Amino acid sequence: MSDALLLLIGLALLLAGGEALVRGAVAIADRLSIPPLIVGLTIVALGTSAPELTVSIQAVLSNVPDIVTGSVVGSNIANILLVLGAAALIQPIRASRRIVHRDGMLLLMATSFLVGLSLLGTIHPVMGIAMVLVFAAYTAYSYWSERVEAKRLARDTAAELAAGEIDEYKGVSTQLWVSIPIFIAGCAAVIFGAQLLVDAAINIARGLGVSEAVIGLTMIAIGTSLPELTISIIAATRGHSDVALGNVIGSNLSNILVILGVASFFGPIPITGQIPWFDVWVMLGATVILLPVLVSGWSISRREATGFLVFYAAYIVAAFLGVPELVMRTLGGA
Repeated sequence: MSDALLLLIGLALLLAGGEALVRGAVAIADRLSIPPLIVGLTIVALGTSAPELTVSIQAVLSNVPDIVTGSVVGSNIANILLVLGAAALIQPIRASRRIVHRDGMLLLMATSFLVGLSLLGTIHPVMGIAMVLVFAAYTAYSYWSERVEAKRLARDTAAELAAGEIDEYKGVSTQLWVSIPIFIAGCAAVIFGAQLLVDAAINIARGLGVSEAVIGLTMIAIGTSLPELTISIIAATRGHSDVALGNVIGSNLSNILVILGVASFFGPIPITGQIPWFDVWVMLGATVILLPVLVSGWSISRREATGFLVFYAAYIVAAFLGVPELVMRTLGGA
């Protein structure tokens, strides 16, 4: 069987498995009467990042660290420019000032921290533990602040928003004999799909003469961002465009703090090649652009969404034309 076909099968398993994992988990939580707000902050945020997590762990175990950092950096770029661009093109995205100030600023700090780690050249397990703890603290604080805000407004706005987000993931029976097997099958599909994807990506990269980093930054990153893209487009068509913004910010935070943090538990992750010279700066630039766009009108307009998509297309073309390698050689030799 060809590597291209194996890669497509791996992507399909990741997508189907990630969808089954999240929907099964949401159904189980619904059955157990877990509040929607907690489900949104934990199950949905981490569940949609399950493909990136399993790909990263498999890449560390396969000794291809460029795929680890490449898939995370590439996924974060795709989430902002591709996912938000596509969702806002369907319906302009309105932003909550509270989410932008709290979650947006934390995303900017986490992204800047990853840029700093890339300059150091390695993510050590100790750093990984700290990153996971920061995400846990952020989740707890988010829950607390949303509850406080809800009480201040004398209505449970946080729960209403979370319930709207959870609606995008419903569709599985809440009967445990149905939802638990679906959840387990989703986990198995994600793990097996990640193994196929990483192995096929390595072979394709070597066959095409491109680096594993380029494959991770483009093909794998886009593939693992498809759950966010699918849910964001569905939410936008249903008039819940704000779900897309929360989904992307939460996913990007979990990509940096949880996925890279947990992956480092399996061994130090070196950040080498073109990533510290080019791609992390594109990721930082996309994040820096996102926040002023939101603050300027507390929304992402269709014109701004078109700009996001154009920038992303230019980035993908530059990656395959070897522009990042040229930048690396030019600056590295300076």
